[in-house]
Amino acid sequence: MSKFILFFVLGLCLLNCDSRDDRSHLVFRYNEHKNIGSLDPAFSKDLADIWATNQLFNGLVQMDDQMRVQPSIAESWQISEDGKEYIFTLRKDVFFHKHELFGPDSTRAVKAIDFEYSLNRLIDNRLASPGRWVMGKVDSFKAINDSVLMIKLKQPFPAFLGLLSMKYCSVVPREIVEHYKNDFRANPIGTGPFYFKRWEENIKLVFRKNPDYFERDENGQSLPHLEAVAITFLPDKQSEFLQFAQGNIDFVSGLDASYKDEILTATGQLQSRYVKDVNMIRGPYLNTEYLAFFMEAEVPEVQSELIRKAINLGFDRKKMMTYLRNGIGIPANGGFIPKGLPGFDDSIGFRYDPEQSKALVSLFKKESGISNPTVTLTTTSNYLSFCEFIQRELQKSGLEIVVDVVPASSLKDSKANGKLNMFRASWIADYPDAENYLSLYYSKNFAPGGPNYTHFTNPDFDLWYETAFLQTDTKARENLYTKMDSLVMQATPVVPLFYDEVVRFTRKEVKGLGINPVNLLDLRRVKKE
Repeated sequence: MSKFILFFVLGLCLLNCDSRDDRSHLVFRYNEHKNIGSLDPAFSKDLADIWATNQLFNGLVQMDDQMRVQPSIAESWQISEDGKEYIFTLRKDVFFHKHELFGPDSTRAVKAIDFEYSLNRLIDNRLASPGRWVMGKVDSFKAINDSVLMIKLKQPFPAFLGLLSMKYCSVVPREIVEHYKNDFRANPIGTGPFYFKRWEENIKLVFRKNPDYFERDENGQSLPHLEAVAITFLPDKQSEFLQFAQGNIDFVSGLDASYKDEILTATGQLQSRYVKDVNMIRGPYLNTEYLAFFMEAEVPEVQSELIRKAINLGFDRKKMMTYLRNGIGIPANGGFIPKGLPGFDDSIGFRYDPEQSKALVSLFKKESGISNPTVTLTTTSNYLSFCEFIQRELQKSGLEIVVDVVPASSLKDSKANGKLNMFRASWIADYPDAENYLSLYYSKNFAPGGPNYTHFTNPDFDLWYETAFLQTDTKARENLYTKMDSLVMQATPVVPLFYDEVVRFTRKEVKGLGINPVNLLDLRRVKKE
């Protein structure tokens, strides 16, 4: 227990607000397990960075909690009949956070030319933004005047507005970026509900309320309601949970094995000792957790559809979720598209059938002459319990699964370069459209240049995938998505494990913190009593 006491004392030192400030209760406090890499939205790739930059920056559009595109700095837009030209009309009451470089007024209004600069910045090779791909289907963008921006696409892309809601596409001021250059990462100036105040890397990050923020709530009150946001960087999740239980931070996201049984019952309800002080929010998360095969691996077991199907059939996903996730998450009996997205179909996947799994392994042994079929499954330590569960279950089918645990960085590099026969992975939606998931099976997206880590290829799939871009009828496009997902499941390059759920725990005094399927942290409407 001495380690936890040490972290508790450290947390108090980090999180303690000045007792003389009678507004200290309006500070929202949360923790990140690893350091934030950059506060420049052009580098907002990881969730920690996205959460931080979401408080500081805005784009043309934004998503509501139901994943519908809503206005942000663009108050309206028009799309041409061929789906290739977008005309955005900007609000005139949006101002950048104050900075002395703006001159006597210390700020200025956002103009269309700022978006032209910001989007061009994403495709600048010198910047090397990980968000460059977002502009891959864009032909040009041009400021028509101060309040009108035109974007032309190379081809129709129905999910384009969703792409523009990503933090990569936030507006930044040219004069500030060019002044700080690479140091803009630690000197961000945006338009968001909070402005940057202080950052001690790996220790603490502080944002303050932007008094000139342009959005209002449903009652006409200015947003945000909070005075500040304070982020700490305790690396241990169990220590973070201790801070939360003691009331020293306001919010914990996700369910870690180190504390899941402490806070939740086996059926996914709050333990009685926390009901008085804690609220739990739970909802669908556009994240598919899965196992994948490298289809070009020169291993008979991986090449065999019999073995791949046997693995899909050979473990009880519902039992796995109950014992390893306290019921949080939806067993993946459908395809790769997660529940909650148009195109999802619960009937196209696999359900637990141990006898069929055993029969398929036996048939493989007979046809191949391999008496002891073995597959190596590579994972990180965070998912070891899942892989060991599957390992034990598949032993009953006559298949040996060797679990290899490696660091996350090694797994990421190896899967991108085709060095793993079978590996655990997850795919979190970049934007709420099933095309984002199906892109993992398009043959022109082979890793490392794209997200097709399995190197799956099928000419019918490719044709349907390309056709979906030209399909303007929503229902017809959804049907194409389901058809593609079904084809993938028949070929079995993957083993879907579960469709994730967002779980958030807050202290009772926190009000107005919503939940959304991409797990975006939105603090604009949050209040603390």
